[in-house]
Amino acid sequence: MLEGYRGKLASFLASKGIEIGDRIRIKKDSLEVEGILFPSFSRDEDIIVVKMDNGYNVGLKATGADLSLLSKRKAEDTRKPQSTGSKGEVKIISTGGTIVSKVEYETGAVRPALSTDEILEYLPQIKDIADIDAEILFTILSENMKPDYWTKIAEKVKESLDKGARGVVIAHGTDTMSYTASAIAFSFSEMTGPVVLVGSQRSSDRPSSDSSINLYSSVILAKESPFAEVAVLMHGESSDTYTIAHRGVKVRKMHTSRRDAFQSINDVPLAKVMWTENTVKMLRKDFVPRGKENRMDSKFDPRVFLLYYYPGMNPLILEAIKDKTRGIVLAGTGLGHTSEEFETVFREFTKDGIFVGMTSQCLFGRVNMNVYTTGRKLLEAGVVPLGDMLPETALVKLMWSLAHADDVEGVKKLMLTNMVGEFNDRHNEQLFPRWYYE
Repeated sequence: MLEGYRGKLASFLASKGIEIGDRIRIKKDSLEVEGILFPSFSRDEDIIVVKMDNGYNVGLKATGADLSLLSKRKAEDTRKPQSTGSKGEVKIISTGGTIVSKVEYETGAVRPALSTDEILEYLPQIKDIADIDAEILFTILSENMKPDYWTKIAEKVKESLDKGARGVVIAHGTDTMSYTASAIAFSFSEMTGPVVLVGSQRSSDRPSSDSSINLYSSVILAKESPFAEVAVLMHGESSDTYTIAHRGVKVRKMHTSRRDAFQSINDVPLAKVMWTENTVKMLRKDFVPRGKENRMDSKFDPRVFLLYYYPGMNPLILEAIKDKTRGIVLAGTGLGHTSEEFETVFREFTKDGIFVGMTSQCLFGRVNMNVYTTGRKLLEAGVVPLGDMLPETALVKLMWSLAHADDVEGVKKLMLTNMVGEFNDRHNEQLFPRWYYE
């Protein structure tokens, strides 16, 4: 078997009895490389891919190289486990992102995987824990995600759960994963199983990659968890001991590159997955249990704006968006403030039926606009405090609310209704130390 190899190189490897998983040596000029032959995902038919002993993959031009077989693979190392037919089915929906990315060795660039085989070939052991049905929905990086795509994802989730999947895993880029998690959460009022968004901070060609452990853990969670909520699952620490499932509307990416970058904000995570033991440990009892049906309403109005206030910001910049927006989420300072100069503008906006809601840049804690004079003035101008809701969660909820209400009062009512745990009615910082789940 020579997956991905074509033309003269495939024939040459076959003539030497070399297969995927065999240990080989390549000598070319002054370069000598030893390692395991890996499948090739290069468009260049002359590229040979080897995983070296240090864990890195390297792509080399085969022309002019001396290739030799050092040892044959062990059958158990490359055997793909077969389904017993008695295990619960888990649906994997790929939207792209680092977790399903492959390296183009001719350019060094990372691109999203383009086929189901590419997703499953590097982690066949997930078939040991559940019957897997995988599908490519999008092949985009997460910065290219759009509200229209959220609806398509929600529809595919409902279709999968309706067909009997115990849970759904969505492979997604990490940069905007919390937005999509919130969108799917607001799209469902009841589900028969969990939806697990999973990503990777480091691509699969790196020795420190978290992709395989995260994906494996997400399948365990989708199959075994008792809850039917939308969760984001990522590494829970810098090493590989366990992963953490965060409630999708209360999670944020808090570091650009750490594997444990995701953290629950003002909240306790849903569960801890001990992936080496194939077990799920629930960290809270107030989860939504698996329901009897899947009720979905996934409509979004994208005419919104997220305003991150800074000192010296000119209120006149809002005039440029007034005719193009139906709602604004403010990321204000501290307890929920902008300068007093914005009071008149916000009063005009709310009078014209444009919703204006306040969140905090601090993230931890909640807004309280009754403490200081500026906050009280903004309240009088019609700005709605949104408790401890995260700015991005509030933005997605506003898109959903605008698509389900006819006027600003209807939008306000929906925004202040705790639908999927986006609010905490009470907040005590002592309840949520990080060591709680470590």
